[in-house]
Amino acid sequence: MPVNYKTPDAASLLPVAGVRLGTAEAEIRKKNRRDLTLIELAPGSQVAGVFTQNRFCAAPVTVCREHLTASSAIRALVINTGIANAATGEAGMAAARDSCAGVAQVLGCSAQEVLPFSTGVILEHFPTDKLLAALPAAQADLQADHWHAAAHAIMTTDTVAKAASRRVTSADYSCVVTGMSKGAGMIRPNMATMLGFIATDAGIAPPLLQQLVKDAADVSFNCITVDGDTSTNDSFILIATGASGLQIDSEDSPHWPVVRDAVIGVAQELAQAIIRDGEGATKFITIKVGAGNTAAECRQVAYAIGHSPLVKTAFFASDPNLGRILAAIGYAGIADLDAAGVKVWLGSNGEEVLVSENGGRAESYREADGARIMQAAEITVRVDLARGAAQATVWTCDFSYDYVKINADYRS
Repeated sequence: MPVNYKTPDAASLLPVAGVRLGTAEAEIRKKNRRDLTLIELAPGSQVAGVFTQNRFCAAPVTVCREHLTASSAIRALVINTGIANAATGEAGMAAARDSCAGVAQVLGCSAQEVLPFSTGVILEHFPTDKLLAALPAAQADLQADHWHAAAHAIMTTDTVAKAASRRVTSADYSCVVTGMSKGAGMIRPNMATMLGFIATDAGIAPPLLQQLVKDAADVSFNCITVDGDTSTNDSFILIATGASGLQIDSEDSPHWPVVRDAVIGVAQELAQAIIRDGEGATKFITIKVGAGNTAAECRQVAYAIGHSPLVKTAFFASDPNLGRILAAIGYAGIADLDAAGVKVWLGSNGEEVLVSENGGRAESYREADGARIMQAAEITVRVDLARGAAQATVWTCDFSYDYVKINADYRS
């Protein structure tokens, strides 16, 4: 079960003017489940994206990059679950291009105006014929209020659908930001293994939109880790339809800060939902590292803690074996770190205790306090590096028996 998260009600996911979503059963890998999602965008919509850094990036990622490099004016997205179409060579590239051509034929646009996305098992042949056969059903299902259904259709090992929505209003305008994501395992930053889609009916100039999708990813999807594995298919897409009539062409616009904050807020909510639904997760852990020389070195330390199997299994067991955190800080790669200056706190439910200072155990620390805090479902680890003013936050979860079971049975 996810940690303190449930899928929002369908009625709370606000339609975005200029966006329609439809789903269908394509039987890409399994029968009797909706595994194909089609998203139609109104003419004039602008799209930006960031993608996996994995060198074995999937064929759909390559095609997405090509199409977005040619133009940010996109008319459709097509998403399948079950098979990732990754490590599939030229046949995989042909399958991704044929998928775009099929969508173009159904919707009456060009293949270059379609972005394909896949998630699922790597190194397996992609059944393009099944996707193409299901496209008419997905088209017939297109509705502006189908975010809830689409969030379910893009799931793989997720136990809950992940979606979020916000309305931004002022005296002279109103716009909507709604998004969905999937991901539960093979999750680590840059990008985290996931698919994420956020749309707004605000109009945003293409250069500003590309900067926003990067900025939003850097403080959301690039700040999460479940297991330290970077996927071949990670994609985060930001859509601006302009259908609300609000147009933002520069950061000087008085509307920019609130729209930017809304997009980032939705991205962070979706990213945290992935961690809360991490495969086998029983704890949601926030790692805050501060007083560093740079934000990069703070992230380095936070990731070292968040990736450590020893730290994560200790959290699962509610065992305050907190020397494992110190070990992770020590091997994070800061060559000139003064261990004697580092402080570590552990907190939950409004309580925080100092665990370590002066290079060892804090005199005030009692193991019973650590054990009590580690019983909580949501825990914060706070680290002070005593090196500067920079800071960073990473979200992670524990490792349980179920993580092993889920991934041992992944192809079953």
